Amino acid sequence: MKQSLSLKLGQSLVMTPQLQQAIKLLQLSTLDLQLEIQQAIESNPMLELIEEDSDDTEADKDDTASTSSQEAETAPSDSNNPESAPANASSDESGEGTGDLTIDEQWQSENIPDDLPVDTSWDDIYSNAPASGAPAGSEDFASDYQQVASETLQEHLLWQLNLTPMSDTDNLIAISLIDGIQPDGMLTASLEDILSGFDPEMEIELDEVQAVLTRIQHFDPIGVAARDLSECLLLQLKQLPEQTPYLSEAILIAAEHLDLLASRDFNTLKRKTRWNESILEHAIALIQSMNPRPGSSISADETEYVIPDVSVRKDKGRWVVELNPDATPRLGINATYAGMIKRADKGADNTFLKDNLQEARWFLKSLQSRNETLLKVATRIVEHQKGFLEYGEEAMQPLVLHDVAEAVDMHESTISRVTNRKYMHTPRGIFELKYFFSSHVGTNSGGEVSSTAIRALIKKLTADENPRKPLSDSKIATMLGEQNIKVARRTVAKYRESLSIPPSNERKRLVSS
Repeated sequence: MKQSLSLKLGQSLVMTPQLQQAIKLLQLSTLDLQLEIQQAIESNPMLELIEEDSDDTEADKDDTASTSSQEAETAPSDSNNPESAPANASSDESGEGTGDLTIDEQWQSENIPDDLPVDTSWDDIYSNAPASGAPAGSEDFASDYQQVASETLQEHLLWQLNLTPMSDTDNLIAISLIDGIQPDGMLTASLEDILSGFDPEMEIELDEVQAVLTRIQHFDPIGVAARDLSECLLLQLKQLPEQTPYLSEAILIAAEHLDLLASRDFNTLKRKTRWNESILEHAIALIQSMNPRPGSSISADETEYVIPDVSVRKDKGRWVVELNPDATPRLGINATYAGMIKRADKGADNTFLKDNLQEARWFLKSLQSRNETLLKVATRIVEHQKGFLEYGEEAMQPLVLHDVAEAVDMHESTISRVTNRKYMHTPRGIFELKYFFSSHVGTNSGGEVSSTAIRALIKKLTADENPRKPLSDSKIATMLGEQNIKVARRTVAKYRESLSIPPSNERKRLVSS
């Protein structure tokens, strides 16, 4: 076999580091973006936060606003720009004042790819807004969003145990019992299993474990360490004042007839208790006011704060989409360090400054590209979902990623990144951008209805139903068909379950509330 060399022309997509950075920033949430910006500032001396109250900031903001238009990218020529002044000074050797930072000929010859289009001039400033929740210019602008882990149920119970006088043996038993309590407050381990875990030489009896359990069951929250739902409800009911209306009836149901209440067999329940409908209704209402999962009130889940990326408001009959100015801090190039760069110097320090300046400018470029893409996508979503903003969920229109991608001339993967973990503040609340995307169901007239709108209709129908005779899935499908919406019973069941609406037999109530 003879070996030979040949030339071949072809096209391939190369992910440059700059493009990879732009894609990475595009898919970050607001809080993640702020952490990314903080890390960039710590690692790159050329980047700095711009203080809101500084005179230079106001000048840069005005200059940026004046160049915000659909124009080709041009270098600013304002001699008063604090960042361009040192660069002009260093460019006197070549006899050309470009009004921009001059590095070396090789760096100047690099062109910005079309992968990162922007509509504003490149002036080394990302002037979006000061950081939310922290003074502008502070180095720890993201620290306010660091979440403190809340207390766990076990920690809450152990704290109470430390305040309860007990013998060493009882304290050891209590710790074992608390370890067996689940996050919802229920004790799943049997007392025999807990007892078997102790050293036989300690001579602990089952009665001792039961006595300690009784003390723990009176800890906060009331009902904790119950072994089943009936015991949990009884613990809470017995803590109520004796003069509480219908307390004895509620205790009887929780102790002996909880299975009938769970199955909504009110007729059998009335026959066994020999109560009239009014007494039964009030007793059930008292039981339903108890917490079947007392541990849920002591949750260790961290609170997640949502910072909307865009906001929508109505101005003179038109819906206006704006970027949230509190989402990200204002960044700029450090003029002092930029002025230290010398054009002909090949030293290590000068090379370090030049490399960091190049990275800083690409970072600012990527931030601008991110926000402009986000604004385009959000604007298109609002244009398509005006009905939702005006009338609510029932007016939601079908929308898929392809529709928005085609409108803004981008790829569907880009739209998916933009809408992931990005939020929009509307007069109807804060919604993730993905909320406005939904599949469609056909109508009898050949049109389309959003699945979100169908869910809203199902929620409305079940809310207005007769509690004595709840609507079945088949009946709901028939009623939707009367509104010209073709939907199968199993589809109704799927949408109903997604709304956490129980089936008709579980929605049945004794009387309407």
